[in-house]
Amino acid sequence: MLPDRKTCALLNRFQNKRRFKPVPVVIIGNGPSGICLSYLLSGYTPYFKREAVHPHPILQRKLEEALDVSLLDQDLEYLSEGLEGRSSSPVALLFDTLERPDTDFGGTAESVLTWWHEPDRAIPHLVLGKSAPGGAWQSIEGSMVTLSRGEWMGLPDLLFKDWLKQKRRGLRNNRATAEDIAQYYQHYVMKKGLQKNFRCGTVVTSVRKVSAEGVSNHTQKDLQENGDSLWSFNEKSTEVFEVDGFFKNVKGDKKPFSVYAENVVLATGTYDSPTWLGVKGENLSYVHHKLSALEEAVKNNSIGIMSDPVLIVGAGLTAADAVLFAHHCNIPVLHAFRRRVSDPGLIFNQLPKMMYPEYHKVHQMMKEQSAACAGPYERYVSLPEHHVLSFSSDKKCVFQDKNGCQKVYKISMALVLTGSNPSLSFLPNNGIDLAMDSDQPVNSKRNPIDVDPFTYECTQEKGLYALGPLAGDNFVRFVQGGALAAASSLLKKANKNPP
Repeated sequence: MLPDRKTCALLNRFQNKRRFKPVPVVIIGNGPSGICLSYLLSGYTPYFKREAVHPHPILQRKLEEALDVSLLDQDLEYLSEGLEGRSSSPVALLFDTLERPDTDFGGTAESVLTWWHEPDRAIPHLVLGKSAPGGAWQSIEGSMVTLSRGEWMGLPDLLFKDWLKQKRRGLRNNRATAEDIAQYYQHYVMKKGLQKNFRCGTVVTSVRKVSAEGVSNHTQKDLQENGDSLWSFNEKSTEVFEVDGFFKNVKGDKKPFSVYAENVVLATGTYDSPTWLGVKGENLSYVHHKLSALEEAVKNNSIGIMSDPVLIVGAGLTAADAVLFAHHCNIPVLHAFRRRVSDPGLIFNQLPKMMYPEYHKVHQMMKEQSAACAGPYERYVSLPEHHVLSFSSDKKCVFQDKNGCQKVYKISMALVLTGSNPSLSFLPNNGIDLAMDSDQPVNSKRNPIDVDPFTYECTQEKGLYALGPLAGDNFVRFVQGGALAAASSLLKKANKNPP
């Protein structure tokens, strides 16, 4: 999605740093985390419904102590104390249990929150994203279904199931397609009037601290369409963030821009940089690291039922999606992965069979159709506990099994689908200094960015925040708590109408 002429003009105006003062907040990433934070920074304020009764009696009592005080203005640490659930983030659990009080127990209780639009509390901000609102959801193959239940993909004050009903469609096995999710997020931005804050088609190349000297006190209205905000710029700040990058204009030309910000929120997700095996020949043209390569090959008829097998490397859900897609198209598959099929850490061993029948079908194939013994599934061979050693230019792949024996297979193409990492090349030292273990790259599961659990501000860099997978929150239902924490922190910094 390319920015329109108005957007290009606005970004162009950011380049003269002596003319404009900093934007209070710049959000990098326009996926669910960025959208949710933009909603909260746009003056949409959550309160506890007076007539509501939460099934958690202690939380109910705490909420009744300050009925007239918005959730953003309350002590989130106090409210979230003692909550338990499927996230390690206390504020993520708090927001999730307020929005979906008993969902983990199969309940359908409504949210105990009510939302009021208070424009005088809005904080001017920009949301920079490479594509249309929705982030990575815009690039996922549309027919793929979500791992999470469909209702867990929704954002505040606009139920996903209600939006789906308006489209005259329903959930499939309680789950939604990626296409529906992508459309819902775009609709959400328009419905809530957030589009004026979004700058799509932008790529950030650098974020760094610079001296605040020379950044003038020109009115904030020049940067934002909603110039009626009461945000007061902190004149005592000695440093601000310089955010550099480029955007594509309507002709497709790259145009550089610079934005100066008091606070920067990292919400880029983790899907930018697929994980490589690091083996010889992995850079050959027939070796790919995205599922879309298989979809394109099928579309172009470059592979088919008579082709050599497609090699799929990995034992996660993306690899399973590739197996299902190839199996549906009657394409031969060679499926290699390092773990044992019975490994409890394997995602298939953690999913309820009734809710995820297609993934359990793949797991069954992995169990029953190994190279060592024939099974009932045509054109599929499982290679458990196998490592890829190399790829050669004649499309041969060398494997090593658990006993150290090597095998060679002829393949038509390879898909290495072993996960992905965030691309933080725009940060000094690729953001490694911000991680929990500053000796290792940022990883959403093993080494997230170190943030304060109640503000999501980076412990190593004040004014810099991290949301979503970067902070270890890997599901849409839980990234919203991080947005709440960050918005609460930013509002308290501004000290706008405190209770």
